[in-house]
Amino acid sequence: MGHARREVETTKKYAKKFVRYREGAEKYSIGLTKFQELSKEAEAVYKIDGIALVNCEIFEKLLESFREY
Repeated sequence: MGHARREVETTKKYAKKFVRYREGAEKYSIGLTKFQELSKEAEAVYKIDGIALVNCEIFEKLLESFREY
């Protein structure tokens, strides 16, 4: 049962709409600094009481613009 619970936790983690910089860098497998730069470029950063949250939906739109066909 521990294995199934771990999968649920992982799925929940990656289904979040807003993430902090460190979570986002891990989620998209890119460096922290690069994730911060791209998030700001996408204008996907929300600052609340000194905490920066990144909207994954907006970030992913920017990420798709780098797609090679």
